[in-house]
Amino acid sequence: MPDVAWLLVLLAFVLANIPWFTERFVFFIKPASGKKKVWMCLLEIPMLYCLMGFIAIGVERKMTGEIHRQDWEFYWVSFFLFLILSVPGFIYRYQLRHYLK
Repeated sequence: MPDVAWLLVLLAFVLANIPWFTERFVFFIKPASGKKKVWMCLLEIPMLYCLMGFIAIGVERKMTGEIHRQDWEFYWVSFFLFLILSVPGFIYRYQLRHYLK
């Protein structure tokens, strides 16, 4: 079971950084300017957080047979942890990529 938890953390890290590494909005829509704006990335973050939540709930249901009730504090803390996981992608996109070119 601990291996599944680490896989979920790794998946959350990948999902949190996807908006910063792609130029397409919601994986399909290419912006008219050719570059994705910051607000588009910030809009994708809650969508990917919800996707990650659905995956985690599915894994929890499969592993334990039930879904444990959580209060609002759990969702706020996990959302901010998801934002913290997206920091490497943000740094790459707006600071590091410029220097690597």
